Amino acid sequence: MSSRPPALRSGGLASAARFLGRVVGSRYNPLLAQVVVTRRCNLACGYCNEYDDFSAPVPLADLIARVDHLAKLKTASITFTGGEPLLHPDLDKVVRAARDHGMIVTMITNGFRLTREWIDRLNDAGLQGMQISIDNLRPDEVSMKSLSSVENKLGLLSKHARFKVNVNSVLGISDERTEDVVTVAKTAASYGLQHSVGVLHDGSGLLKPLTPLQMQAYRQVTKISPSIVHSLNYWLFQKNLMHGRSNDWKCRAGARYLYISEDGLVHWCSQQRGYPGIPLLEYTGQDIRREYHTEKSCSPTCTLSCVHQMSAFDRYRGSQRATAPVLVDAVH
Repeated sequence: MSSRPPALRSGGLASAARFLGRVVGSRYNPLLAQVVVTRRCNLACGYCNEYDDFSAPVPLADLIARVDHLAKLKTASITFTGGEPLLHPDLDKVVRAARDHGMIVTMITNGFRLTREWIDRLNDAGLQGMQISIDNLRPDEVSMKSLSSVENKLGLLSKHARFKVNVNSVLGISDERTEDVVTVAKTAASYGLQHSVGVLHDGSGLLKPLTPLQMQAYRQVTKISPSIVHSLNYWLFQKNLMHGRSNDWKCRAGARYLYISEDGLVHWCSQQRGYPGIPLLEYTGQDIRREYHTEKSCSPTCTLSCVHQMSAFDRYRGSQRATAPVLVDAVH
């Protein structure tokens, strides 16, 4: 990997300063937008409800228009996701468009389609972070995101990526594969890569408590790869959820956090698709204000770290009221 510190890669220091400015400067601009570039995925993991095996990539012009509108809304950062975003042939061009607006730009991938060419293209586009998802050592009916399939990709990333790389695993899939997560964390560390762990949600993005064995594995992996993000997630929401307890917090989905589906509609998050369901290009500051102050009934047992993190900055400011129902997409 590059010898430069992560914060200095691809203009990271300036982007971080701009992000902090958006945090304190206003309550009514998005801090993170997750943008689906294609619903299609090359895998079919049993616990995932965010893919299909047939959708075409979103046209490049549409994605550029969405990035431009997010910039008008003063969005601080974008994560490109799917499906599998590396199935989009012009992903690097969309990354460059977002970087040209000064946003922090990251992506989430299963890593199967990573090549040296893709890494070079993403380096040149200014990508600042990649999350690669690995859940077990060998693929099974629950998760196909296995270490045996992509360990060689970790080597490529370690040698050539000029962006920060984080390997993420999900705990709570099954006790039979729990120890696999520990091995994944050790392997990531051996390549000099960060590792993080998420807590499995059900089909609505809600609570699924960990078993004692999974709790033990969680403690192990956070020691193998300690980080501010691990600590933040634990104290913000994971501590209670892992013990089957709910959280009292103000979810700012639809405001500080936006989920943009492949058809260009804005949703609270990937697991509560259906509301507000407004086309992004028609989304305004008035919509952001409404959702900022809207209480979400699903929030007490939500496990989505990105939403918790983006909402944490406004934990003690801005009241909320219950004015909208939870509408879960029919795919669930």
